[in-house]
Amino acid sequence: MGNVIIGQSGGPTAVINSSLAGAIRAAKDHGIKKVYGMHHGIEGFLNDDVIDLDIYFDDLYELSLLKRTPSAFLGSCRYKLPEIEGNEDTYEKMFLLMEKYDIEYFLYIGGNDSMDTIKQLSDYAAMHGKDQKFIGIPKTIDNDLPVTDHTPGYGSASKFIATTMKEIIRDNESFGASEPKLCVVEIMGRNAGWLTASSMLADDPDCNGPDLIYLPEVAFDPEAFIRRVHDLCLIKKSIVIAISEGIQLADGTLVCELGNDATFVDAFGHRQLSGAGKVLTNMIAEQIGYKTRTIEFSILQRCATHLASRTDIDEAYNVGYVGCEAAMKGETGKMITIEVLKRTPYVADYGIHDIHDIANVEKKVPLEWITNDGTYVSQEFREYAHPLVLGSLSKHTAGGVPKHLVL
Repeated sequence: MGNVIIGQSGGPTAVINSSLAGAIRAAKDHGIKKVYGMHHGIEGFLNDDVIDLDIYFDDLYELSLLKRTPSAFLGSCRYKLPEIEGNEDTYEKMFLLMEKYDIEYFLYIGGNDSMDTIKQLSDYAAMHGKDQKFIGIPKTIDNDLPVTDHTPGYGSASKFIATTMKEIIRDNESFGASEPKLCVVEIMGRNAGWLTASSMLADDPDCNGPDLIYLPEVAFDPEAFIRRVHDLCLIKKSIVIAISEGIQLADGTLVCELGNDATFVDAFGHRQLSGAGKVLTNMIAEQIGYKTRTIEFSILQRCATHLASRTDIDEAYNVGYVGCEAAMKGETGKMITIEVLKRTPYVADYGIHDIHDIANVEKKVPLEWITNDGTYVSQEFREYAHPLVLGSLSKHTAGGVPKHLVL
């Protein structure tokens, strides 16, 4: 039996390290001689930047602390492997490195683009008779991986969004005696609005939730937006609006581009999105005349381990554990999935699916869950998302603040 190597890729989450902990524990439980980590994902591995994880995890306390540590313990990357054809030297270099460390099981924790890495490597192995096994472990706060019911990281990000949105609404209601007080909250979500939709979970018996919710699945109409905000100003003194950073006009123009000339793109061709909230607050000020505050959750929604969902932490750990086991059973070119058997009471199980149906495919919020002419989400969405934010995990603290495990 060979060794295991594990990498983390893409944007971190509050629970990505829980998946790492699960994979490490499975390897130890099944007698793997050595567990390695890729320092900064596949990019680091290509540079032979490999970490001996046995140095860090010689007892269960370290694994427990790892589960409570935000960001990517191993370091992450946004590195796109080239197509196999014409780039065989790159792939042969990676397989020579696997032979150097006696790697038999290759586990990669990540989202859509990371699953492309698993697809490419497993395809190359199949084409050239290589014996290594490649398994994808799902991770993304965007919740946009297909096949799986949801992704680890989404539940905790949703819990942070719903909790913080509720606190913002409380704060916003403190003022506005003379004129309406408005707030636009910008939430991550390039093409899929799962995160922004979770702001509706702030709607409960002691809070009405956001007044409007705009997702990228539906074209944004600036004139209709101004009319709705104006009508709300006639009847309310506190107005809070949730928007996805990736909302766009019917012609495909991103709202953030209306006030931002930035053109930075990453290795996967993703444009950096920021500023849609500021565009809308300026629009409100110019056309309605009321001062409006903009709040960008930005990276806070993906690193807030202090608000992590216990459901999310447990599932992240389990997909890591199951993923390592699947590789040792001979599975390759596949990703672990979460299969929800019942939502009330919540019961989930784990499956495995061909990576070719998953890599580079985005799952969006169903249009039938987007209501009120594209300005809110339905009760069906609440039933889907609510179980994923339940529970919490006690923190290890030092000096009154959470304690983290670092390289």
